[in-house]
Amino acid sequence: MPFKFFPAALVVLCCAPLAALQETPVSDTLKLQRMASRFAPTDIGADVSKLSAADRQVLAKLIEASKIIDGLFLRQVWAGNEAMLMDLARDQSPEGRARLHYFLINKGPWSRLDHHEPFVPGAPPKPEGANYYPPGISKADLEKWVQSLPENARPRVTSFFTVIRNATGAPNGYSIVPYNVEYQGELTRAAGLLREAAALTTEPTLKTFLEKRADAFLTNDYYESDVAWMEIKGVIEPTIGPYEVYEDELFNYKAAFESYITVQDEGETAKLQKFASELQDIEDHLPIDPKYRNPRLGGMAPIVVVNEIYAAGDGNRGVQTAAFNLPNDERVIREKGAKRVMLKNVQDAKFAKTLTPISKSVLAPTDQKDLSFEAFFTHIVVHELMHGLGPHGIAVGGRQTTVRQELKETYSFLEEAKADISALFAIQHMIDKGVLPKSLERSLYTTFLASSFRSIRFGVNEAHGKGIAVQLNSLLDQGGFVAQPDGTFAVNLAKVKDGIAALTRDIMTIQAEGDYAKAKALGERLGVVRPPVQKALDGLKAVPVDIEPRFTTAAHLLSPARPRPRTPPAAKR
Repeated sequence: MPFKFFPAALVVLCCAPLAALQETPVSDTLKLQRMASRFAPTDIGADVSKLSAADRQVLAKLIEASKIIDGLFLRQVWAGNEAMLMDLARDQSPEGRARLHYFLINKGPWSRLDHHEPFVPGAPPKPEGANYYPPGISKADLEKWVQSLPENARPRVTSFFTVIRNATGAPNGYSIVPYNVEYQGELTRAAGLLREAAALTTEPTLKTFLEKRADAFLTNDYYESDVAWMEIKGVIEPTIGPYEVYEDELFNYKAAFESYITVQDEGETAKLQKFASELQDIEDHLPIDPKYRNPRLGGMAPIVVVNEIYAAGDGNRGVQTAAFNLPNDERVIREKGAKRVMLKNVQDAKFAKTLTPISKSVLAPTDQKDLSFEAFFTHIVVHELMHGLGPHGIAVGGRQTTVRQELKETYSFLEEAKADISALFAIQHMIDKGVLPKSLERSLYTTFLASSFRSIRFGVNEAHGKGIAVQLNSLLDQGGFVAQPDGTFAVNLAKVKDGIAALTRDIMTIQAEGDYAKAKALGERLGVVRPPVQKALDGLKAVPVDIEPRFTTAAHLLSPARPRPRTPPAAKR
């Protein structure tokens, strides 16, 4: 069925965690509205007036395909999602509409900001392995089964693009099912729409990608289409397919389907290309043992700045993505590098609606002037670049493997922490070289400090939130950040750089050595919310945690007879 975005509560009543929302007796309807109000309804769109009629038709086809991806992702999250959604849609009471609204935000009956607490009566605990593995299977049972398989069959278990199912008569009762079989109906329909879009476009690189991605949906081989995606040129920049592994909290093996339909901001993209030429020099100066550095990075890394028109699936659940770094296939990364895509209009919205008000609460008044959109945007850009640097393919005990496979469920939070902290190191390196202005230095650390409180509100059960907790606690312990008597926080420039280099070294060394035990221990020790930080978070109850996008341009493209919506202005810097 089509998925619509329902209006949130008209007034932002509270942005506290779920437990706090339940302290005062209120109706279930009001409670659900308060929970949803933590996501500020925000128009997201872009100027497509200069695009040809054919290009606008291409975008419409891609949005239609994305709606199919949205439904497919619901299945990946939980086997019961589709039936529950149908039940919720039939309830036309105020409570029923509020519950449906929050279900659509979370793509399921668990609140992603509240440690996956269920908010729909009868919902079970959220399965760690989502719907990628048999219900109730333990990690130990799955690992035991993998060890019983022939060596050449094991990579299919850890593949991005397979699910594990109960199967009578199969070895130990389980079978490995490729995505193109498990999701045949949805992928066949989506592939058809991609081919229709390919037939409409006159941009050869876009046509190639859409045709190859349509093929991949049906063959389960994504390599050629990932390479083609790296080479897309022109104004339309779609990302559609199975990519991120965050939803698989059991092993971080399985890729969730997502979609971002965007148009390129050519002016901003041109400004950022200079960063790509700095990557090898940054790699050569990483604060790790030289044997862990990459002497030759795989290809130049494209950096693209875009404005989002539509997002779906894993790209539109709970907290919204501000940028991404893809593909995740190690073969493509070795040969072509990775493409970094910056969602500028989403970043504008986040800065205006969340980070600016947060800074007024967690930073001392004298430091608030140093909050900077330039620093915020630059850090997000370099964060995505740093995903491609440092250890990826590694050797453990003479065995060739990857960081992802060795670190299992700890991989995602540690990789997000690595990208964040090493981005600060890399930006400082470029400031010291004169590539970036010295004037960026103070605003860089102050803005990151304020943004840490923005991200930790996502919850330490979520990879980005836990990764931020590790960094914030580490820098507080090392004196780079300081908790002040009045409850605000400040940067200590005399210590923050050393603290950043030390944590970058620790995380990348754990990755290079594939040390699962150390990764887990680091997360348990630092991936928590300590009392001074919690006190500051308690003061942010009136500030939205994130945005809830309303895709105005997409709605117009699908119904061109309706009046064209006004393009939302960029946030004030």
